[in-house]
Amino acid sequence: SKATAIVTMSQSTTTQPEEQQGNMAPSTTNTTCPGGGKKLFRVGSRNSMLALIQTRSVIEKLRVAHNNAYDFEIVEISTKGDQVLDRALAKIGEKSLFTKELEVALEEGRVDFVVHSLKDLPTTLPPGMALGAVLERDEPRDAIVLHAKHAGKTLADLPAGAIVGTSSVRRRAQLRRAFPQLEFCDIRGNLNTRLAKLDQGLAYRRENTAGNENSAVQPVGGAGGGASGVDYAAIVLAVAGIERMGWHDRVSQVLGHDVSMWAVGQGALAVECREEDALVEACLQALIHAPTLVTCTAERAFMRVLNGGCSAPLAVHSYLDAASGELRLTGAVFSLDGSEVVSRSVARQCKLSREAADAVGAALAEEVKEAGGLRILDEAKAVTAAPAASS
Repeated sequence: SKATAIVTMSQSTTTQPEEQQGNMAPSTTNTTCPGGGKKLFRVGSRNSMLALIQTRSVIEKLRVAHNNAYDFEIVEISTKGDQVLDRALAKIGEKSLFTKELEVALEEGRVDFVVHSLKDLPTTLPPGMALGAVLERDEPRDAIVLHAKHAGKTLADLPAGAIVGTSSVRRRAQLRRAFPQLEFCDIRGNLNTRLAKLDQGLAYRRENTAGNENSAVQPVGGAGGGASGVDYAAIVLAVAGIERMGWHDRVSQVLGHDVSMWAVGQGALAVECREEDALVEACLQALIHAPTLVTCTAERAFMRVLNGGCSAPLAVHSYLDAASGELRLTGAVFSLDGSEVVSRSVARQCKLSREAADAVGAALAEEVKEAGGLRILDEAKAVTAAPAASS
């Protein structure tokens, strides 16, 4: 496919995430418009602060790679995932929650390409769309941000019943398994909003939590914890997002993959474009980071074969060895309460072949299926699925 042709051209040969470096050399494509002057690219972005920071960073990389040969204009677009904040993501009942509106703008020609967090991008793209670039991955792990009153502690130090905020079924399942004494509650909003909820003590307690993901969620306390004194002790966020916002000092604890494996594609940015737009394709080639592309391709294949998504507690860990070209991939699925897990690992030679990486991820998914992982995922989805919309 055209997408494959785009994303297999990088010459970098290093590992991820610790040793990534070296993207492609700048393109020599003719960048002038027929009437003279620079070509203007319209770049689609979600309108959150983090999304705009990420989009501006991509644009800056393109400016440097192409010696300021192009001009860029950001087109801010609000997605359903940004708009619906009263429900956990798994209960909204749709895929492409943070990408659909961007892809519609791309299809209609209102933008030339769009910037995504790769973890938000479905594993199957709409017809006519291509994955134009996957950038070098930043730190893919999860972080704990503690309320100031728990400064210096870790999750293990928190008292029984302390509330940890996360709307991710993946994080919740793994952390329930590791810290059964803690309580996990939904928290929605962009990074700014979630940090404000943590700092201000705006917590939500789920009634009758035992084994019931559909039970009612009720607010408790208020600013400073309110009369009940109940508030978030901590929230779980992606390290990459916190660092891109410049909030390094808010990270209280980084979770190792033995506690919380990361989401598919977490820490990487992706650029989506129209499949037949040759000028955009040529421009984006400078962004491609081959080791990240290979590891994320394997991760996405694992999720694709298992039909995973935001309603499925599915997690991965990957590493590409630069010297040997060996890709090591671990994939796991969890029950919602963390009591059941099927985890498998594989190590295979793939060098920098996207096709080989895809095969590794797909084969690992089949192993997880055969070990009972599909049943666990189906049961989780049945619980987290939103009720069908009335006609």
